[in-house]
Amino acid sequence: MSDATVRLAVIGAGQRGTWYSRLAVRTGRARVVAVAEPDPARRAAFAREFAIPASSVFDAWERLAEQERIADAAIVATQDAMHEGPAVALAGRGYHLMLEKPMAPEEPAARRIAAAVIASGVIAAVCHVLRYTPYTAALKALLDDGRIGRIVSMQHLEPVGWWHQAHSFVRGNWRRESVSSPMLLAKACHDVDWLLYLAGEPVRRVSSFGGLAHFRPDQRPAGAAERCLDCAVEPDCPYSAPKLYFPLVDAQPPDEPVHWPLSVLTAEPTHEAVRAALRTGQYGRCVYACDNDVVDHQVVSMELAGGGTVALTMTAFTPLEHRKTRIFGTHGFIDGDGHAIRLVDFRTGTDTTTTIAAGGSGDHSDGDAGLVAAFVAAVAAGDASLLRSDVRTSLAGHQVVWAAEKARHTGTVVTLS
Repeated sequence: MSDATVRLAVIGAGQRGTWYSRLAVRTGRARVVAVAEPDPARRAAFAREFAIPASSVFDAWERLAEQERIADAAIVATQDAMHEGPAVALAGRGYHLMLEKPMAPEEPAARRIAAAVIASGVIAAVCHVLRYTPYTAALKALLDDGRIGRIVSMQHLEPVGWWHQAHSFVRGNWRRESVSSPMLLAKACHDVDWLLYLAGEPVRRVSSFGGLAHFRPDQRPAGAAERCLDCAVEPDCPYSAPKLYFPLVDAQPPDEPVHWPLSVLTAEPTHEAVRAALRTGQYGRCVYACDNDVVDHQVVSMELAGGGTVALTMTAFTPLEHRKTRIFGTHGFIDGDGHAIRLVDFRTGTDTTTTIAAGGSGDHSDGDAGLVAAFVAAVAAGDASLLRSDVRTSLAGHQVVWAAEKARHTGTVVTLS
């Protein structure tokens, strides 16, 4: 079907599902023909935006799966714990899959998804978008060309950002392991997958340490209220919801869809709508009085199959910036920050820096667009090799994360088979 338009069904019309759909349409090679979304407002807005007929608008993915196959591929962008059902069912119906990461919060569910994909023979892409950035392409080319020799060790920082931690992992939908997944899986399975892609070899052993250091009731300042709008200490709090969200209203372009993270609070970018959301919703709560339990800092040490080592640090207590990575090789050194790559060649003594042009961090530096374009092209051509990973590769990266969580909870070094 290389000359045909790829028809997409979307499961979950939230922030990610909508964004991926827009990017797919922008390729000029795809159109959205169906949606399944339980929230009536989101469902209606999505159907209007993509001109989906009422007969192809569903309030549950099960209703869509009951139909004869009405699309070539499906984007599954539900909450983490809700991936397995639609992914397994739709793969079985012959839909190619683009599955938001993580595959599932727990290994058995992820294995069932992988098994369904393999058994059905469909093309599947887990949304590890960091593989698809221009920065990654440039960095991977240097490593594959042997510019720094054999990789001996890697040092990587995932700077979550202080306000992003408060938004997504203290107040937001990823705040509790029981309803989402461990933070290392929700936030940094990107990073583990990316590091393994650069290293080009699997992980042999893992250890990990970390915890919830700050966003706890015992860290609550004296005089703090349950909600930021009522709080006497809010003006001096770095995690103030009004200080985060009200400026976003003023920055919102008038003729564009509401930008993230404001879009999570309201579809109406006004001070009144945001104030109402902060008054009654989860995003107006004091960060020291939430029901969160995911970590706010974690380190992971990995030993590669060839003996090299990788050190990953994920922490809330940073600006929200690009990841920072140092790669130490037998013949050279690389220092990268998501848009610039410094390479020191030990053989020649040269020290050069190359800047990679890319989009903003909200698009994962063009990785979102790169992934979607690759998926659409792969489905159109029936060629899974156009993707930079498959479901087996994604599952292997997830297994490293689960091993790290086991190591953190048990205080042990975990060996992977």
